[in-house]
Amino acid sequence: MTTDWNGPKTTLREQIRNALQKMSPAVRMAESIQLCDRLEPQLQSAGTLLFFAPLPDEPDVWPLLEKLVPTKKICALPAFDDSAQAYSARRVTNLETDIFTGKFGVNEPLAGCPEIPLNRFDLVLVPGMAFASDGNRLGRGQGFYDRILSAASGIKCGVAFDFQLFDKIPAEAHDIRMDFIVTPAREVKTMK
Repeated sequence: MTTDWNGPKTTLREQIRNALQKMSPAVRMAESIQLCDRLEPQLQSAGTLLFFAPLPDEPDVWPLLEKLVPTKKICALPAFDDSAQAYSARRVTNLETDIFTGKFGVNEPLAGCPEIPLNRFDLVLVPGMAFASDGNRLGRGQGFYDRILSAASGIKCGVAFDFQLFDKIPAEAHDIRMDFIVTPAREVKTMK
């Protein structure tokens, strides 16, 4: 017997969207700075990192990308392939010239940036609507990030505000779990 999680997932997404809309820009900025400070030590041991370009309601991890791009680390962002209707990963070496606003209004690398196979990452930073302490993640409902995560190697780190972390959330067998989750106030090693 399979469980239909669509109703509970939709309800939780709406609850989180409402909370995100009520968050002031000043609080979002302050909590993003705290989150980046907490996340930075995790990035030191990774040589190849997949970042995400934050949407306006997501934690802003862009300053970490700005800091690491000029180093010897390989930094990449998801890039949407219109013909495949899926994301790949492309390396960015200059945030001024390598980035454009993609199909969904998200910053992504230009097509000329070198593609990095998803199985080559040491660390993948993952946005989400909600996360659970067991590593489950609730995305925005389109499945794009789920497809990235199913092919991506390396440690998967959920990135969220504190109110987006729950003891349990609706999940299905095919959902990819996080190895740990970082919020402004804490790090959670999951019970994956």
